[in-house]
Amino acid sequence: MATSTDSDDHGPITRFPADDLRHARRYITSHNDSGEGVFVVDDDGAHHRVMVRGKGVANIIYSTGSNPVDMNDEKDIAYAKDNEPGIHVPNGSVARLIDFAPGVESPFHRAMSIDYGVVIEGTFELSLDSGVNRGTMHKWRNCDESRSGRMLFVLLDVAPLKVAGKSIEQDLGELASEYADLQH
Repeated sequence: MATSTDSDDHGPITRFPADDLRHARRYITSHNDSGEGVFVVDDDGAHHRVMVRGKGVANIIYSTGSNPVDMNDEKDIAYAKDNEPGIHVPNGSVARLIDFAPGVESPFHRAMSIDYGVVIEGTFELSLDSGVNRGTMHKWRNCDESRSGRMLFVLLDVAPLKVAGKSIEQDLGELASEYADLQH
């Protein structure tokens, strides 16, 4: 989401979901004592974070702390509930919805992850500093100047990356402060 040094430059988003987008539901399943599938969670996510002074809001749908995921005794459910992830989880995964305010653009950033980005509502443009978005610096822009847009991102951890013999590191740019208080 674009940032500015102007203290009056605030976006319209104050909560999840953005006021002009549909409510999102999250369903988590497990098993009852007979081994049958049941719903154990029906909500809108465990962690919400208004970002960049109201220009967007993140909603963590689910996160895991390991791969493979240990679902015994609902350890994965407890992890997802108790841990708001940073941009990604080393050796784990993050599924995050982001509502972008109208016309908002994220700063260039790079997470050390494979990211699956799916447009849920609206029209978005992806810009790269160059190449394909596999560990590259990139930014997203909501192309609609009059309506919020929503994307789903699934981030999976990756092995250390070298390009042309040089190690590539995470670079969150202006987004670093948004994740400074979260585990990495």
